Amino acid sequence: MKRISIYIILSLLISCGHSNVDAGGIYKSEKTSYKLELLYGGLVNPWSMAFIPEGIIITERQGRMKKYKDGKIFDISGLPDIAPGGQGGLLDVVPSPSFSRDREIFFTFSRAGKGGRGTALASAKLTGLKLENVKILWEMEDKSSMRAQDLSDSAGKVHRINRDGSIPGDNPFIKKEGAVKSIYSYGHRNAQGLSAAHDGTIWLSEHGPQGGDEINIVLPGRNYGWPIITYGRNYGIGTKIGEGTFKPGMEQPLIYWTPSIAPSGLDFYTGSLIPEWRGNLFSGALAGRRLVRMEISGKRITSQEILLQGEIGRIRDVRQGPDGYIYILTDESNGGLYRLGPGK
Repeated sequence: MKRISIYIILSLLISCGHSNVDAGGIYKSEKTSYKLELLYGGLVNPWSMAFIPEGIIITERQGRMKKYKDGKIFDISGLPDIAPGGQGGLLDVVPSPSFSRDREIFFTFSRAGKGGRGTALASAKLTGLKLENVKILWEMEDKSSMRAQDLSDSAGKVHRINRDGSIPGDNPFIKKEGAVKSIYSYGHRNAQGLSAAHDGTIWLSEHGPQGGDEINIVLPGRNYGWPIITYGRNYGIGTKIGEGTFKPGMEQPLIYWTPSIAPSGLDFYTGSLIPEWRGNLFSGALAGRRLVRMEISGKRITSQEILLQGEIGRIRDVRQGPDGYIYILTDESNGGLYRLGPGK
């Protein structure tokens, strides 16, 4: 079986303006017009979605996996034990690149163990509405730690493994004594969204503390600073965290938000349905209750536009569908699946 690399984001587990919409439900943006359609309501704190030939797989944080098809929702059985709590639970889901042949999916979730809960990655075969051959490919060994600068600890890192759970031989710390061999980069805080650009670079969004939300390009072996450097402040009291906002040998974010918008799902738009947005990066936002459209030049974010400000609630995930539409999930107890397309 051909190997692919899988990047896991681990949470630590503990231009502006309102949308302009006309009477016909058409929104205006800087580059084009667009229309938003609610496909399904009544989801309970959905987290992520993935597109398969027969519909859309949706995860709900409390530990439920569903399939959406033609306005209907179906339950998918066979999940392992999920340990929801705080921001943890059933999280991301991604189909295999060869899904139409092998029916394999990958998903991350919070798993209980010695010392508490930790992130785990599993694979399974989706047969009808049932998961079969569930395999734990990777999990945090220390379930309760929060040491983003400690290479012997899994938290606060981006990890890179092969499709079968083995460790790539060229991982940056594979020969470092005492380091977790799957670590690809470190010094991250509460990572949320992960997306690959057309050139293969990996882009990552992170929650700051009080302010200081970030987007970074993830590079092997690099230190992204938390909690030594950050643009955020201590909650409530607003005092400085660590040593400031800059230190030699630590990466600077491509962009940061203060006050916080709580960025969430992240995806590049590559479709032809809305050509004015091709190549743009989109991020949902929880606290900001918005969709952020960012224009990219090389490896720089050159501008941003706020869409759907306060229109549909806390946006948890945003993904481009195979049909060229942009799909959105809202993180509410009565969350919704939306489809965004051209307004023409």
